[in-house]
Amino acid sequence: MSKDDKNLSEGGSLGGRVKRYSQVSGTMAGLAMKMAGERYFGMDIDRPEHAEKLVRALGNMKGPLMKVGQILSTIPEALPAEYAREFQQLQSSAPPMGWNFVRRRMKTELGADWQSKFKSFEQNASAAASLGQVHRAVSNDGENLACKLQYPDMQSAIDADLKQLKLMFSLYESYDKAIKTGQIHGELAERLREELDYTLEAKYTKLYAYMLRDEPNVHVPHVHDELSTDRLLTSTWLDGDKIMNYVDKDQETRNTLALNMFRAWYVPLYNYGVIHGDPHLGNYTVRSDLSINLLDFGCVRIFPVKFVGGVIDLYHALQNNDTDLAVHAYETWGFTGLSKDQVETLNIWANFLYGPILEDKVRPIGEVTNGIYGRETAEKVHKKLREVGGVQVPREFVFMDRAALGLGSVFLHLKAEINWYRIFNELIADFDASKLQKTQDETFPKFNIQRY
Repeated sequence: MSKDDKNLSEGGSLGGRVKRYSQVSGTMAGLAMKMAGERYFGMDIDRPEHAEKLVRALGNMKGPLMKVGQILSTIPEALPAEYAREFQQLQSSAPPMGWNFVRRRMKTELGADWQSKFKSFEQNASAAASLGQVHRAVSNDGENLACKLQYPDMQSAIDADLKQLKLMFSLYESYDKAIKTGQIHGELAERLREELDYTLEAKYTKLYAYMLRDEPNVHVPHVHDELSTDRLLTSTWLDGDKIMNYVDKDQETRNTLALNMFRAWYVPLYNYGVIHGDPHLGNYTVRSDLSINLLDFGCVRIFPVKFVGGVIDLYHALQNNDTDLAVHAYETWGFTGLSKDQVETLNIWANFLYGPILEDKVRPIGEVTNGIYGRETAEKVHKKLREVGGVQVPREFVFMDRAALGLGSVFLHLKAEINWYRIFNELIADFDASKLQKTQDETFPKFNIQRY
């Protein structure tokens, strides 16, 4: 048994869980001591160096904390800037399970004769991520498949890591009151636990195929239920290239990709109240005709109709400088007891996010500051929030904000120049809350999906 397989096997035992908890606790305790020393004793720590060491430690540990790091890096000011920059580097870098371990895991999921259910199954993983790894295979009918196999005992890993995340948040919040993190933690916890359920992900994959059925430039894999379980998800393999390979192409090509990405994310939101919450570079690829393969539906957020309506209300409030409508939109989202100063501060962030769709002209999505999209505006908002007593971020806001920032970063990489105002207004032109409610009532029961 390889060292990695031994570590994975131990993860399912009590001793393994204690060992992991100790590792994570040590990592978080190191961060706590460094930050506390800087805060209370005036110690001058090398934040970039410490952040790099922290990320290296997390990157060597399979599990949700690595994914949490990716998520936190896209929520401005949820972490100090140096840590956010380093956490953005947490990608699918965890070492894969060895073949002997994979065979045992596949036997558990599909039975002793599992290999007879495939024409071929590649021993080496094509990708290893935070919660599982993907193997290429071929069905007995000759179809190319992607088999996503979850690492063992991820539930225990999530429980341990979420406790440490709460410690991390409470530490940060103890001396910086600008962002109250309780709802952020609750949202991350719920979404991460959902990601463990591959049966639910299969439902979301089918839902996305349905929602995007009239979008010729977006493709969703087909799920093979007979080769899937709650810890194994088998779907068609969609060939495509990395989007970063297109950043130096001509302007028309880059604009086309940006428009396809825009529709892949926002057609489901405004037509069904659903968003893909993980605009990670590994979750979409580009076909030769510039259409998009949308992948990995473990992190999906379904919003109440009123939340989507609030998104549009805030847009019109910013257009017309309508403070009362802005307050209504924020309250619809879940912000409560907002003061005039808090509303004005939130409007700074809102004007940044909505800026590209408020101007009727061809323009880039924005600018990058210190390698992070939205950093300069976030720092300004963060400073003002400290001055006005901070704000509790509603749960629904977390992944909506993340999707907007994540996609914005992609559009910046592509150097896309588009009239965002026109494509957005075309998308919401027929929006009607009662119509959306009816669509949700009719659609989600078809896929046995619970709302909200």
